[in-house]
Amino acid sequence: MTFRSVIVARIVPGSESKVGDVFGYYDRTTRPQDSGVIGRSLLSLDDLYIHVIERNVDPKTLERPRGLPAFQQIAEAIAPYVTPYPKNWKVPSDSVAHEFYSWEAPEQPAMSSPDTNQLVIVAHIKPGAEPEVANIFRESDEGPLPAKMGVTGRWLYSNDDVYLHLMERTDAAFADVAQENREVPAFAKIMDDLRPYISPYSPQTWHSPEDAVAKEFYHWRAED
Repeated sequence: MTFRSVIVARIVPGSESKVGDVFGYYDRTTRPQDSGVIGRSLLSLDDLYIHVIERNVDPKTLERPRGLPAFQQIAEAIAPYVTPYPKNWKVPSDSVAHEFYSWEAPEQPAMSSPDTNQLVIVAHIKPGAEPEVANIFRESDEGPLPAKMGVTGRWLYSNDDVYLHLMERTDAAFADVAQENREVPAFAKIMDDLRPYISPYSPQTWHSPEDAVAKEFYHWRAED
């Protein structure tokens, strides 16, 4: 079983390669898998930084569930580029997003199968609206729409006013599928139902669903 943690912060736009290089160095020179870390992805959208960590042990059982043995060195190295997002941030754990909904197609293999593509959709969420948003997707996921869109799993997170929708699909072309299903009643209903609670992260640059998809700038997976 794979366990996922998602960290949310701010990033200086254009500094992705510097941050990626830091993680690349420590992922090569240490063994994160000895601490239970088997994969990580770094993504960004505008000034938002997203760090997805996958483990083969439940982080709740770890005394200090850091992403790498050299946590402090990494924190110092990326400090000029990555800063806390939550308004009331006090400790590193305040950057960990809260998972409030998850779903996986029963016939699908465990998360992060080589045959699936992961993407992260970013938006703002109305504070306290997590139960309503979860119910909207729960109702939809009980129907045929996920299979029609090639969705094999989804995980919803929030941190402060940030909403993250992690999705695994059998097809990487999310924008095409979203466009094709825009007029499908079930898909249109989700969009209408979410509108009171979910809004674009960057409304000034949002023109289509593809504009809400975070861009991955670093990826690592343990080989053993």
